[in-house]
Amino acid sequence: MRRRGRPPWPSYLVVAVGAVLTVVPFLDMVMTSFKGPGEFGTLPYRFLPEAFDPANYRAAIHQLDLPVLFRNSVVATTLITGSVLLTSSLAGYALAKLRFPGRDLVFRLVLSTMMFPPFLFLIPHFLILVHWPLAGGNDLTGRGGAGLTASVVALALPFLVSGFGIFLTRQFLVSLPDEVLEAARIDGAGEFAVWWRIVLPQTKPVLLTLGLLTFVDAWNEYIWALLVSTADPDVMTLPVGIQLLQDHVDPARTTPVVMAGLVLSVLPVLVLFLLMQKHYVRGVMLSGLK
Repeated sequence: MRRRGRPPWPSYLVVAVGAVLTVVPFLDMVMTSFKGPGEFGTLPYRFLPEAFDPANYRAAIHQLDLPVLFRNSVVATTLITGSVLLTSSLAGYALAKLRFPGRDLVFRLVLSTMMFPPFLFLIPHFLILVHWPLAGGNDLTGRGGAGLTASVVALALPFLVSGFGIFLTRQFLVSLPDEVLEAARIDGAGEFAVWWRIVLPQTKPVLLTLGLLTFVDAWNEYIWALLVSTADPDVMTLPVGIQLLQDHVDPARTTPVVMAGLVLSVLPVLVLFLLMQKHYVRGVMLSGLK
């Protein structure tokens, strides 16, 4: 009884150490963004700036075309998140509750897409977009222009469907009672009405979790956005633009400006997570996500 009544101090210690290791780098980024010239890179290392001067934020906003970068990031992230939620809920419902020939094979194919590294498809995706017919000055054979790489749509196209999202939604819907769906069908509801009126409201927790994960991944996407922006700088996103602030000749001078840009980039994701934290935790618990 005494052992059961004791607080689990080792567990508290592990959680506290993990919290410190997680929060300190973020706080260091914020503190560095307020450091003046000559403060970064000096020894001994100073965590706090001498004066909290927002000059680095003004420099980041002045050097970057922030409205354009922010617009491109918002458009691409919105397209990706909306498409992933729609396709995952529809495909997850079909693979979990509808019976048709080859359903298990389709599900295995969806799982197989999660086994390949995303970098494997970067060049094929780029070549497909470059040679897209009748787009960006291309003719019917896909030659003569830049294809879809000259538009913001190129930032989102390779990520509109997520195998992980389909898998997560399908695993959640397996536990949904079939009797509820059958009752709706007996009342005359079609499959789309069943999905819209019954399945979609039931999957709200897992869709919120999936939406938050997808939003963060899409917002922070760098490699693909960098590849697309080499074809057209007008479709550059925030992560790519912030990287251009870095001067490798004098990093001690430009790093605080880069950190200020990173803080501006992280703020939308941080605000979204704080607003959806309760739903995110609930979705993780209900979906069994590990």
